[in-house]
Amino acid sequence: MRFFFTKADRILKRSEFLQLSKFGKKIQNRHFVAIFAPDRFQRTRLGVTVTRKVGNATIRNRIKRFSREYFRLNRHIITGYWDINIIAKNKAADLSSKQACLSLQNIFDSISGSHGR
Repeated sequence: MRFFFTKADRILKRSEFLQLSKFGKKIQNRHFVAIFAPDRFQRTRLGVTVTRKVGNATIRNRIKRFSREYFRLNRHIITGYWDINIIAKNKAADLSSKQACLSLQNIFDSISGSHGR
């Protein structure tokens, strides 16, 4: 089974990010903050935000790549349809790919657990 991460699976518009931050629930761990809300389009979509405070462009792009790849491979685990914005904290700059996966797994498990709430 092949997993794709298409444009339709991404949150791209600034207005959607703002709407999500205004109305979404927030959970966090040491490395990431996730803001999420039920999705209207019957699919789970991901947005990734990494500010300049986290590191240079190489580090920021690496974090975004890890986040998107984790989502691409594990989105089937998430129950329900969500818009999710992953925001990297400063500590995310030092993560290895394995540590990033564990941290993101913690976030996505929390989102799935809040499905009924």
